Amino acid sequence: MRTPSTKTLQAFQLAARTMSFKIAARELCLTPSAVSHRVKALEREVGAPLFIRGARQLMLTDAGSAYLAEIEAVFRRLEAATRDLRARQSRRPLRLRVPPYFASEFLLPRLPALHAAQPDLELQIDADGSRALRFDDADISIVLGSGPWEHMQASRLFAQTYVLACAPSLIARQPIRTAADLENQVLLVHRGRRDAWERWAEAGGIDAPRPRKSISFDTMTEVVHAAERGAGVGLIPLPLTAERLRGRSLVRLLEQSLRTEESYFLLHRRDSGARLVEVRDWIIAETRRILVEPHGHRKSVRVGSRAEDDRSARREADAVETICEQSLMEQAETVPGACGSVAGA
Repeated sequence: MRTPSTKTLQAFQLAARTMSFKIAARELCLTPSAVSHRVKALEREVGAPLFIRGARQLMLTDAGSAYLAEIEAVFRRLEAATRDLRARQSRRPLRLRVPPYFASEFLLPRLPALHAAQPDLELQIDADGSRALRFDDADISIVLGSGPWEHMQASRLFAQTYVLACAPSLIARQPIRTAADLENQVLLVHRGRRDAWERWAEAGGIDAPRPRKSISFDTMTEVVHAAERGAGVGLIPLPLTAERLRGRSLVRLLEQSLRTEESYFLLHRRDSGARLVEVRDWIIAETRRILVEPHGHRKSVRVGSRAEDDRSARREADAVETICEQSLMEQAETVPGACGSVAGA
């Protein structure tokens, strides 16, 4: 036996409460005739008359009164179950999956601001890069790739560009003015992007550097930290590392950069709830903020004359801001479609 539809039961419930098809129709945004048809269909399904239809009024039959009591009890239980589910969902941690370098450079420094904006929010953060393509058990995923992404809502955060950088102390000892000077340096290599140096050289139409030594690292975080400590020259990503350049813990070398086909994307299911949408919008707004931040105070690095230092700092700052502006223009682009590739962060 088929159970009557919720719409049919709701039409009967409202008509029985108000004793008026007209008032019930107004609440349901239907016509009185449509409500009457739904009630008649329900009477046929249950095999009993539910109303006595007079010339100017409706009255419930005994069967209708008993059925209304049962229906209202069912609706009360349904409403209570819905409230309980919503309460449990609001207490469940929001699961974020992010690449390790995005986590260390963007997300972790901004967690206090996120908690201030949403004090009741509980988070579960997964920064294990080996699970980058697993979207099923995360509410929000940040991925570095080219898309498109099957069955997911995708927002482009920013494109990825690589520039050469090292510690100020390194170029104070050994100035690097041309690509040929890299042959006397230690190159820092991210194992997830072993071909990055060759691609950087190819983009500039020059021969790949042949350094006296190279050091490989598993993560971009290690590459950047090694570069800051003067261990060598690294290819570092912008705009995520822009603040380190602005603060002069790293200095950019040469003008050549490597603009990849990849961008950071924020992914989530299309049927996401309000809490997730609020966090998504906060992340998008914060990524926009890092793309438009003012330069701020820059420390002077002594590699030549003071005028040369100032000109160098201005060139570096202008180059960083140009890359950030390019990323800003591409932000928040929605990308539908099938699954794409994901790169190491």
